[in-house]
Amino acid sequence: MRRIFLFITIILCAASVRAQDVVEPPTAILMVHFGTTYDDTRAKTIEAINAKARQAFAGMEVRDSYSSRIVVKRLKSRGVSKDNPVEALFRLRADGYTRIIIQPTYIIDGVEMDLLRREVEQLRPFFTDITIGKPLLYDVEDAMHVADILARRHPVDMKKREHLLLVGHGTPTPATALYSQLDYMLKASGNANCHVSTIEGYPTQEDAIRLIKAAKGRKVTLVPFLFVAGDHAQNDISKEWKETLEQEGLQVVLHIEGLGEVPEIQDIYIEHIKKQFNK
Repeated sequence: MRRIFLFITIILCAASVRAQDVVEPPTAILMVHFGTTYDDTRAKTIEAINAKARQAFAGMEVRDSYSSRIVVKRLKSRGVSKDNPVEALFRLRADGYTRIIIQPTYIIDGVEMDLLRREVEQLRPFFTDITIGKPLLYDVEDAMHVADILARRHPVDMKKREHLLLVGHGTPTPATALYSQLDYMLKASGNANCHVSTIEGYPTQEDAIRLIKAAKGRKVTLVPFLFVAGDHAQNDISKEWKETLEQEGLQVVLHIEGLGEVPEIQDIYIEHIKKQFNK
């Protein structure tokens, strides 16, 4: 019923807007996160970047939404209410906002970005303008910036045969090439003992182990290459990946934090929002 009511409200508002000459349409920023059921990492990542966006765009309406319907459902069972992107857009339009700046906190332009674009296109007729910002890794400049940030944040001693292994999610789309690009950039900038791998894509865990063992590695620091340190970080990386590496005779150190905790990474997303105002 709530969704039907919002839809009817949008229809009425849209008719009203078409009849007016709106010079500067009311603008709002919508942050789109995949979401997480882990309260601690949500506070350090999602809520942190939401707060930074509100600070950077003081006086402007900033809201958020979770694209994972499973996460939204599980949070609801715990009394935590979160809109998905479609519901959030319905609500913004009902509240009179006709220009929307959407900024996803996705890492690459993969499946989640494709879904977001499809959902936005269905609602575009009800708004004066909607733009969607870039994910973390989109162009070469962003990738180089991220590589530099992570190499400085997680230094390894090559003389002691230490290695850094960043573990991303992975995607079945061509955007999976961005993980290999980041891996190449790390090594090309002098960080030969830094590797990028994925849970469900390419490069694989086997690729990373082969490179580490070929370099006679002794110690590996595992770091999630994920916006939040949620289920994949707490289970896949902290348990399965750690155990597999230890079985290969490697000493494993866990550094479990989401990319969303890193101030410099947060700043990249904020810059992506700013660029949308110049379109």
